[in-house]
Amino acid sequence: MRPGTGYIGSIMADRLPMAVEEQTEVGSYFVATYPPFSTWTRDAVARDAMPALNAAPVAGVPLGLYLHIPFCRKRCHFCYFRVYTDKNAREVADYLDVLATEWETYSRLPAIEGRPLNFVYFGGGTPSFLSTRQLDSLTKRMTAVSAWRDAEEVAFECEPGTLTGGKLAAIRQMGVTRLSLGVENFNDEILELNGRAHRSPEVFRAYEQARALDFPQINIDLIAGMLGETEDNWHACVQKTVDLSPDSVTIYQMELPFNTAISGDLLKGTGRFQEPVADWDTKRRWVREAFEALEGAGYQVRSAYTAVKDPSRTRFIYTDRLWQGADMVGLGVASFGHINGVHVQNLDTWETYSAAIREGGVALSRGYKPTDEERLIRELILQFKFGSIRPSCFRDKYQVDVLERFGPQLASLADDGYLESATPDLVALNRDGLLRVDGLLSRFFLPEHAGIRYT
Repeated sequence: MRPGTGYIGSIMADRLPMAVEEQTEVGSYFVATYPPFSTWTRDAVARDAMPALNAAPVAGVPLGLYLHIPFCRKRCHFCYFRVYTDKNAREVADYLDVLATEWETYSRLPAIEGRPLNFVYFGGGTPSFLSTRQLDSLTKRMTAVSAWRDAEEVAFECEPGTLTGGKLAAIRQMGVTRLSLGVENFNDEILELNGRAHRSPEVFRAYEQARALDFPQINIDLIAGMLGETEDNWHACVQKTVDLSPDSVTIYQMELPFNTAISGDLLKGTGRFQEPVADWDTKRRWVREAFEALEGAGYQVRSAYTAVKDPSRTRFIYTDRLWQGADMVGLGVASFGHINGVHVQNLDTWETYSAAIREGGVALSRGYKPTDEERLIRELILQFKFGSIRPSCFRDKYQVDVLERFGPQLASLADDGYLESATPDLVALNRDGLLRVDGLLSRFFLPEHAGIRYT
């Protein structure tokens, strides 16, 4: 790309950013929504969320479904999700029954009743932890409420070591369109050091079996900067990924939210983990090098985290819709959702969540109803993760000229060397900006949300 002309794009858009070494410290880095989660409240459930669920949906807004499967063989040392590693078969079956009951309850509410599903996402935890029989039973019960055969996307996260040929066939039969393999790294010592349950031979076996079943899209996840990562090993991981030639590759930069084992070790100084997490400059460089290698192999960079082989057939509907303000029902313990303009989260313990659903209601713990300005900011910053935004989209939806409304913020991006162009047609980050986009987004926050705890 080349520097744009006109508006802020003319302000030295090719200036290099200052080189400042940034250590990876404990705290949230990835921006998943706006306003920050810490502003969500219990009071908003009765005041805002329940009225939203009992209102008719907004015409033209797509509906998605997220299923949180919170089971894992091991808890990774960098994991900050609500997961369980100690549940037996009876408890897993009980959870799946509650999950299906929750969907049946939602399907009778005015905001959801009769609406087709545009996307479905099985996340975790580890959805592939479930047995073939459990997957089949859950699918039959869920699709009896609302079929997803016409959904644009059904995505399914997998831990390679939990997969067999039979289980992959069952997942394919479910209608999954994107299979995401949580590889993270190909080095067994690094996988062990970071608490991963699988090993590299399981990755290659699972990939070959999945390819033989002709999944429409296979994605490989990598994490840059895990404990013990080295220059040579990272480059080897990227090359092995290129050699496998998946349809898409997702690369995250290792962060340390507060409730991970590594974060606890750092804060308490117990010395459990001797290997350091790479600093941010190194992680960004490693992602840059990975993107360049993938581009050399014919991929196109799609967002701050993804590269795709064929943009005409490889998509990420889940993120596309969420970042554009779609509705989504979040099922399961601690799950997040968004209905009729209100953000919600479920109760975050096994016992309270299950009890609420069995009592015949929903299991919401907190919510937030953003103003129109906050909705605008949320969609703007999330879509910046694609690397660019089109001002006309926000002008049509919100009647706001983002070049004028966010002029100072865009000028600061240009001054810091992260802006490629800012014209009435396109506002685009350069590669430096894209690789650090989550660290740039807070400059678009309203003053009352700047500097507060994110979660």
